[in-house]
Amino acid sequence: MSAPAKVYVVIYTVYHHVHKLAVEVQKGLESTGVQTKMFQVQETLPESVLKNIHAPPKPDLPIIRPEQLNDADGILFGFPTRFGSMPSQVKGLLDGTGAAFAKGTLHGKFAGTFFSTGSQHGGQETTALTTIPFFTHQGMTYVPLGFPPQLNDNTEIVGGSAYGAGTIAGGDGSRSPTLKELQVAHIQGQQFGNLIRAYVRGKNAFAAEESSKQ
Repeated sequence: MSAPAKVYVVIYTVYHHVHKLAVEVQKGLESTGVQTKMFQVQETLPESVLKNIHAPPKPDLPIIRPEQLNDADGILFGFPTRFGSMPSQVKGLLDGTGAAFAKGTLHGKFAGTFFSTGSQHGGQETTALTTIPFFTHQGMTYVPLGFPPQLNDNTEIVGGSAYGAGTIAGGDGSRSPTLKELQVAHIQGQQFGNLIRAYVRGKNAFAAEESSKQ
């Protein structure tokens, strides 16, 4: 029996803005019938710092290990920006994939990104652009979002870009993801899930065909 398509949602979140997006991303994935599981990245900030910045408790999610990334057909990474690029916690996870690079175990897998920024111009696109080199070095295929209708609506401020869903948290983290931002996250999950399901189905069909020739 062929293995079903599997997608991991891997997030780092402090004030839960990214987690709220991730929940909708996962719902979109599940609507396509792929297997999906959500993980979080290991926190490296001391408890004293988290307390001083009034960070709420982390979501009840398992901590992802670098080698676990190899198990998925596709991975959607969600995290807040840090000066236009990924946080050090996410960088630490990706830096731990040296064995995968040496063995090529991430090669051919699919990846996407979604984000949270403090302002409209805080890195909704640059954070994606500065993450893409990792996927390139691993031989992964980056899947952009494109422009769903919500991103072309200028009647209100909407986070996100053609690179992936996004939300604007505000400088103090007080702004929550809006309905349209959550809708975009759902759409991204749905699009990504459909792609991964079609890819795995085609791969399984090809493998079965090759096996029948032997």
